[in-house]
Amino acid sequence: MGSVGLGLAVVSLWLMVAAVTAGSDAPRGVALGFVFDPKAKCEPPCEHAGVCIRNNSCLCSSGYEGETCQYATCYPKCKNGGVCLRPGKCRCPPGFGGKYCHKVTCDGGCWNGGECIAVHGVAACNCPSSWTGSKCQEAICDLGCGNGGTCVAPGVCRCPEGWLGGACQTAVCSPPCLNGGKCTSPNKCRCGPRFSGPRCADRRSAH
Repeated sequence: MGSVGLGLAVVSLWLMVAAVTAGSDAPRGVALGFVFDPKAKCEPPCEHAGVCIRNNSCLCSSGYEGETCQYATCYPKCKNGGVCLRPGKCRCPPGFGGKYCHKVTCDGGCWNGGECIAVHGVAACNCPSSWTGSKCQEAICDLGCGNGGTCVAPGVCRCPEGWLGGACQTAVCSPPCLNGGKCTSPNKCRCGPRFSGPRCADRRSAH
């Protein structure tokens, strides 16, 4: 290469370096200090429009870094385990979204007033005190629901046939037990010592 051609190459590279560094902390139009070797070879070659300035030394274009300019850079950096795919583009792990993976997202959402938060780097629903489950979909009945009952809303049980009460704890006998008998399970009476029969209607004979 003649002196004129080499001079043009150096000027062109100087202009490119000035453009590359324009987004950095270096003043605009000021080339970084380096020695450019027009015969330099880089193996493996520089990627993503990087320029080989010395043997196995690459000058990377804006948005890339690494020995061969193989790594994209994102600013701000990808958060919550996200990976920078190309300059300014993050690939987010499950449970996170947004340009830089900074937003927490719960698959299917959080129900009944639950809030999606990050717990040890994992997206999860933070449920109100009366709800539980992965999506806050399960109501909590503090007393529980006995005898096969189901909690359908906070503190509200749906009882099977034959049971009543806030926790499905009261058996139903229909018709009711008579003469002081106690309904111990659906349609089953426990009679006092002087009475008998399904509803305690029969007086025991005296001996």
